[in-house]
Amino acid sequence: MNVWSQYSCHLPVDLGNNPNYCYNMETLDDFDRKILNALQTDVSTSLDQLGEAIGLSRNACWRRVKIMEAAGVISKRVALVNPEKVGLGLMVFMQVRTNSHDPKWQKAFSNATNAISGILSVYRMTGDLDYLIRARVSDMADYDRLYQQLITRLPIADIAASFVMEEIKDSTALTL
Repeated sequence: MNVWSQYSCHLPVDLGNNPNYCYNMETLDDFDRKILNALQTDVSTSLDQLGEAIGLSRNACWRRVKIMEAAGVISKRVALVNPEKVGLGLMVFMQVRTNSHDPKWQKAFSNATNAISGILSVYRMTGDLDYLIRARVSDMADYDRLYQQLITRLPIADIAASFVMEEIKDSTALTL
């Protein structure tokens, strides 16, 4: 009998038949949280350094990282690029209102926002606005290019833009 059949998750890693490796926020232990906090600070930390910092062996850290990757707790490893250094120093939040809420329009909106470079995040919202878009552009002319690309792809009732004057806090690290 497969030991995982009694649990809700099935991970493609050799877990040594240990059902305690079924991950969600309720089953993350202190070592897992320490690993995640360290990797959110610097993903290039070596397994030796990681193990020494949190009190586990290199292999134990490696196993836990692999399991958390397989479980989807760790979704990617990325490099954070300084937008100023690559000419994308202007951040804009676009508040979008639409008159259409049917699935066809939503799919077209999703396709359009995924295809336009410079758009970093798109959120469907509650309240007065329908969508919030976060984008990075080089300047106002670049914003206008992004705006024109969006409004020519589908009908939008209203777009308001707010430009960031100062970034006070911008973090990708979750508090665990």
